[in-house]
Amino acid sequence: MKAIIITHPGGPEVLQLAERPTPAYATNEVLIKVMAAGINRPDVFQRKGNYPPPEGAPKDIPGLELAGVVAEIGAGVTRWKVGDKVCALVIGGAYAEYCVAPEGQCLPVPEGLSFAEAASLPETFFTVWSNVFDRAQLQPGESLLVHGGSSGIGVTAIQMAKALGSTVFVTAGSDEKCKFCEELGADKAINYNTENFGEAISNLTDGKGVDVILDMIGGDYTSINIKSLANDGRLVMINAVKGSKVEINLSEVMRKRLMITGSTLRARDVAFKSAIAQKLEEHIWPLLASGQIKPIIYKTFPAGEAAKAHELMESSEHMGKIVLEFIGDSS
Repeated sequence: MKAIIITHPGGPEVLQLAERPTPAYATNEVLIKVMAAGINRPDVFQRKGNYPPPEGAPKDIPGLELAGVVAEIGAGVTRWKVGDKVCALVIGGAYAEYCVAPEGQCLPVPEGLSFAEAASLPETFFTVWSNVFDRAQLQPGESLLVHGGSSGIGVTAIQMAKALGSTVFVTAGSDEKCKFCEELGADKAINYNTENFGEAISNLTDGKGVDVILDMIGGDYTSINIKSLANDGRLVMINAVKGSKVEINLSEVMRKRLMITGSTLRARDVAFKSAIAQKLEEHIWPLLASGQIKPIIYKTFPAGEAAKAHELMESSEHMGKIVLEFIGDSS
């Protein structure tokens, strides 16, 4: 099969099209003919040599999400059959013509969506559900602040939280991105380059603060996040691009009864991810089918242009997801 491989740690140019053996699948796995694969920040970190893949993942083929057609099934697979259209969360290897996925981490391509649209869903939808709704227990009527509102995580969190009855605030880096987030459903988008988001949140909530914050920034955002949380608020960390070592005021954490938590998803076991898939299919997939929640794709690239896709990802100019397509010519 053709695959996009990381030839060595480095810039986008190290991504090259190469031949690799079609992967073998286990009893409870399916082999998927990949039609499209989503691009995510962890792919960039892996390419740079800063995010080693977990045990069992392809060492040089990145990619955490895909959509395609089931080509073969393991002997223990009961739900899927050859020819089914699925999207899946995987631990790696999605930048290829074929990829293996556990049965439970596959979901049907929502009615009316293209393969490219379906491929843009798993990584962010699994991440947002696990952190915002499972860990932080965001409830209807509560408020959520999402940093990086125009990112793949951001556009997913805005739509999911609004659809399930919450007020949503976001931060973004330009007026254009703020407008985009508000058109998507955010109640208020804060330009972090021209406003202090802590002061803005205080004004927006009459000093009460927000119930949940989803943060991928860390660093100096952390102390402002803590000040921006309401009593019994929950801060959920999923990345720390501005630094993971921070100083916080524990007295404020205790006084306001705050919960600070976080997680990474890639290394979690199949049972954990399969449980998330079941919740998404029950609560979110009907909203995708009805159009209440929509995939937001900024740009698609032929698979052979993976380097250009990574350049765009690193520029942070995009609003929404970036997708590679393997349909037709992969060169």
